[in-house]
Amino acid sequence: MDVAESIRTKRAVRKFLEKPLSDEEVRIILNAGRRSQSSKNTQAWQFIAIRDRQILKALSTCGEWAGHLAGAALGVAILTPDPTAKFQTMFDAGQAAAYMQLAAWELGIGSCPASIYEPERARELLGFPSEWHLRIALSFGYPADEEVLTAAPRKGGRRAFDEVIHWERW
Repeated sequence: MDVAESIRTKRAVRKFLEKPLSDEEVRIILNAGRRSQSSKNTQAWQFIAIRDRQILKALSTCGEWAGHLAGAALGVAILTPDPTAKFQTMFDAGQAAAYMQLAAWELGIGSCPASIYEPERARELLGFPSEWHLRIALSFGYPADEEVLTAAPRKGGRRAFDEVIHWERW
């Protein structure tokens, strides 16, 4: 699968099979995030890879829409420096998230981001230092519905090209 096809076919997957990912698959996913671009090549992130079901279940309660973490084979907490100190921080975290999700998709592994609205509770669960912050985590796993991997794009699912693209000026 090439990058363009991955981008075109990628879907959010929130329901997963109870099947573990191999160590090699996990390394490929995490390495994609590690290799992503960052502002001035600061690489200002740390990742916590979570496979323990109890921890994933607990982390899933730290965000109103984070329930999919509970059923994931792998969760990845993306830690950043204080996101209010530099606006590029969350952009860089987003790029790391996107790279990991596209790498997973190429492997037939689904994913979905989860906003963490209770970061201090997440800190207690994961034990990361106070200088790091958690606002986003990703769930990964084999889709419970394998057809999502080959499903055609939903009609009306995306705004038309000409609705969002402006040339030279607005």
